[in-house]
Amino acid sequence: MGSYLPSTKEEREQMLNAIGMKDWRDLYADVPDGMILDRQLDIPSGLSELEVRDAVTAMAAKNTQYQYILRGAGAYDHYIPSIVKYIPAKEEFLTAYTPYQAEMSQGILQSIFEYQTMICELTGMDVSNASVYDGATAAAEAAAMCRDRKRQVTLMSAAANPETINVVRSYCYAAGAEFRLVPAKDGRTDVEALKELLGPDTAGFYMQQPNFYGLFEDAEALGREVHAAGAQFIMGCNPIALGIMKTPAECGADIAVGEGQPLGMPLGFGGPYLGFMAASSKMMRRLPGRIVGETVDSRGERAFVLTLQAREQHIRREKAGSNICSNEALCALTAGLYLSVMGPDGLEQAAVQSMSKAHYLAEGLCALPGVDMVCSGEFFDEFLVTMPRAEEVLSALKAEGILGGLPVEGGMLWCVTEKVPKAVLDKTVSIVKEVLA
Repeated sequence: MGSYLPSTKEEREQMLNAIGMKDWRDLYADVPDGMILDRQLDIPSGLSELEVRDAVTAMAAKNTQYQYILRGAGAYDHYIPSIVKYIPAKEEFLTAYTPYQAEMSQGILQSIFEYQTMICELTGMDVSNASVYDGATAAAEAAAMCRDRKRQVTLMSAAANPETINVVRSYCYAAGAEFRLVPAKDGRTDVEALKELLGPDTAGFYMQQPNFYGLFEDAEALGREVHAAGAQFIMGCNPIALGIMKTPAECGADIAVGEGQPLGMPLGFGGPYLGFMAASSKMMRRLPGRIVGETVDSRGERAFVLTLQAREQHIRREKAGSNICSNEALCALTAGLYLSVMGPDGLEQAAVQSMSKAHYLAEGLCALPGVDMVCSGEFFDEFLVTMPRAEEVLSALKAEGILGGLPVEGGMLWCVTEKVPKAVLDKTVSIVKEVLA
């Protein structure tokens, strides 16, 4: 790495002399000889820019790119207006961080402030933070917000995304808090099981709306049971579904969280994504991370600053309720742009089209022999069906450039967004019919 260091050989020798050493190897005097590499690595010589481009292009050609995607399970292929891709790519915004010097960062701070405002409008909650790493992290941080000395038990619906469940469980384990899973019944949270698990030691309960199987839960009833036990009610939400369903605030949620990827972010092999968090005013000072606030400067003009950020995150980390010290500023900007461009009507249209097309595909598939809905009831853009010869079905769809549903325990989980044309849905049913025949 010597050739990549900005200092000269003479400057490095001066630094070594200043600390009483003759050679850089003296810095590793305490490392056992057996751990030191005393030979050159078997790495081929460097390539030209053209050769590197050809090599990377050849590797990229091995990826399978599907023209149409009928799979969700936490990451969704929604239409992204071109301007939503263009503006975040400008060098003024191309950063994942919030600069600390407010006087130098008014543009980025305002973009985050507008994002927070739109998340509050979307969820109906009183306050939003500047975002966290992803939806699963947001759920885990929300669970931590609810815990105190007397209440250390986190309850979570088994009908939530399994990946989110694992992250929340890991956070609880690391914090020494107890984690309990509320069983699902017929694809939804078992209300009676929730009643039995709720107790004086319960800090909070997390449920997903719509849940992992695409089904709408009775969020209001669940919330009433949680509040009757003195615990906090956390709702994980699909932001596109919020275009047509009741807001978390209307369902009585104390905290609303979710994965912001559907708000203008491509699938991108799993990231970077965005965790949105909003809460009622009584939970405001427990929100992790940072909040951008609006104020006035010395001239009385509108200005933006970081506010309500718990300093314990930096100076007393062992006592902090959260150790999240950053946010997904670029993804938050993207989400804010998406919501601005789509507007309430556009968001509602995307939700309605996704839901109606999912029902159309479900009806077509369930008309085939051996294919049936696993769970009854209203669903959004995802649904679970029994699917004979699942691997053959997926292979046949892949040959036509279609990524089929996700095989999960109990069946195959399908998802439809507004991007998939009706003709492709008809073609999908036709291909499945041919395979099953």
